[in-house]
Amino acid sequence: MIVVAGEALIDLAPRDGLLAPLPGGSPYNVAVGLGRLETAPAYLGGLSTDAFGQRLAARLEDDGVDVSRAPRYDEPTTLAVVHLDDAGRASYGFYLQGTAAAVLDRADVAALPDGAALHVSLGAIGLGHHPTGHTLTRLLEQAAGGRFTSLDPNVRPNVFGEVGGRDDYAARLERLLPSLDLVKVSDEDIALLRPEASDPLEVARGWAGLGPALVVVTRGADGAVAVRPDGDDIEVPGERIEVVDTVGAGDAFTSGLLAWCERSALLDADALRAADAAVVTDALRAAVHLAAVTCTRAGGDPPRLDELTAAPWA
Repeated sequence: MIVVAGEALIDLAPRDGLLAPLPGGSPYNVAVGLGRLETAPAYLGGLSTDAFGQRLAARLEDDGVDVSRAPRYDEPTTLAVVHLDDAGRASYGFYLQGTAAAVLDRADVAALPDGAALHVSLGAIGLGHHPTGHTLTRLLEQAAGGRFTSLDPNVRPNVFGEVGGRDDYAARLERLLPSLDLVKVSDEDIALLRPEASDPLEVARGWAGLGPALVVVTRGADGAVAVRPDGDDIEVPGERIEVVDTVGAGDAFTSGLLAWCERSALLDADALRAADAAVVTDALRAAVHLAAVTCTRAGGDPPRLDELTAAPWA
């Protein structure tokens, strides 16, 4: 089982001149994607008792996600206003304070199942957020060495204000790296964290040397690169598609990567570290394909397993 922890929210996305309410949030999308790939995941994050919260929970359950570990709060559902540029790239503004996603406390988190992997995606909530960001950080630290741990930093500039600015936030992330087995990060995330770095792969190589078995850097239409502690990089190209929008594409990549790792018995730090290049290449290709399919659809709508007919899923 993969437990996905983090925020669930409602995206107010542009549709025909209006803002349509759509279920979203990076960890929420990852959980949905894993459920649609028939991995039987669980979701851990605060859900509101309001109508939006009920809708978020129902969609998770419909897609095969266990929500029994998701605390329910009377605070309203978190909102994100989505802006799409001319190329379909999404940016977000958040209504976070005093909402259900923002009040997750360690006291509300039940023990994780034995043997379950833990994945955390950030986003509107960052590492410095109290209490939810601190709770997610502590979950990863406590799990280190005892279960497989994974993180997508999914950096949003608003999180720098939770702490002492960009440099402080980057330092917090680097202190967490020894607790992680897998990191998935976009080149845009690295540019936000380390704007002085000319090559995001050099940053990723530094991160890989701090503990993770694999650091995967996504590069949008240019595909992805896996960086290993031994210095060997494994690269796969992107797929050429007609983009509708990119909402949820990075989360679909994460779902595909985690699902493929589970399928290949790689949700184990030693196994992932020892995996040969061909196995890692297949994992990257599987994740790239899932993200590409998601980009051909409006909103964060990852495909189901029976919709995947191309290699390596076929």
